[in-house]
Amino acid sequence: MISEKLRAAIKLNSIPAYKIAQEAGIDPSVLSKLICGIVKIKKGDQRVIAVGHVLGIPPSECFEEAEK
Repeated sequence: MISEKLRAAIKLNSIPAYKIAQEAGIDPSVLSKLICGIVKIKKGDQRVIAVGHVLGIPPSECFEEAEK
C-alpha cells in the first residue's frame, strides 16, 4: 500500500496531482488509482517511488505494509 505520508503529500501539495504524475512519468489516472487503492502495488513499485522522488520522499517512506 501507499503510505499515508505519501498520500497526504500528494493531496496537500501546492502542485496539482496531474502535474506530479506527469513529472513522475505516469498517467494522472494511474496516480489516482494508486492513491485510491484500485490498483494493487507491491513494495518497490517504481511508479510509487517516482512519485515519492518528485515530492522529496525517500522510497523507504513510500510504502506501508498491508493489514492482514
